[in-house]
Amino acid sequence: MKKFLIYFFTFWALSLVAIVSIAGFRGGLSRKPPLEVFPDMDRQPKLRPQTKAAFAGFGDGLSSRLHVAGTVSREAAREAGDFATGKNADGSWVDAVPVPVTRELVQRGRERYGIYCAPCHGVAGDGNGVTTKFGMAAVAKLHDERLIKMADGEIFNTISNGKNLMLPYSDKLDPNDRWAVISYVRALQLSRLGKKEEIPDAVRTALK
Repeated sequence: MKKFLIYFFTFWALSLVAIVSIAGFRGGLSRKPPLEVFPDMDRQPKLRPQTKAAFAGFGDGLSSRLHVAGTVSREAAREAGDFATGKNADGSWVDAVPVPVTRELVQRGRERYGIYCAPCHGVAGDGNGVTTKFGMAAVAKLHDERLIKMADGEIFNTISNGKNLMLPYSDKLDPNDRWAVISYVRALQLSRLGKKEEIPDAVRTALK
C-alpha cells in the first residue's frame, strides 16, 4: 500500500508540473512561435488576390478568376434596380410588378406558387395549407387587407429574404419567378375579393 501511495503521488506531482508547464503561462509574452497541437486550417496554402499563380490549370497565370459565365455578382444584382430588389432608386417599395403581366407570367406564378407557397398559405391563399395540420398556425392569409394594400415590392422582399417563420426563397426562385408568384397572388386576391361589376362582360356570361 505504501509503494502504491508513493507511485500515486509521484504521478500526481509530475502531472501537475506538466499541466502548469503547458497551460500555466497563458497570457505570458514570448517570441517563440506558438505550440499548435491542432493547426487545422491556420497554415493553409492559398493564392493572394491579384498575384501570379503557378497553377498550370489556369493558363493565364493569374490568381484572381473571372465570374463563371452566366452568373451574376451581388453587386450587379444590386445595380439591377427594381426588378432584382423590389425597390425604387430612392429606397421606396415598387408599387406594381415591374414586368408585363401576361397570361404566361401568371401561369408560371401559379406553378411556382403551388410548389413553394401553397403548402403553407393554401391553394386558395387562405392560410390553410397542409402545414397547419402539423401545428403551424401562424400563416399569413393572402386575402387580409394588410397584404392587399402592401406594395408588390415589399411582397417581393418578403419572398426574397423571408419574414418571421417564413424562410427566404431567393435561392429557389429567381427574380422573374418571384414577380410571377406575386402576379398570381394578386389574381388570387381578385378571385376572392373582386366584384361582379369588375368582370368583363364576355367572361361574365360564361360564369355560373
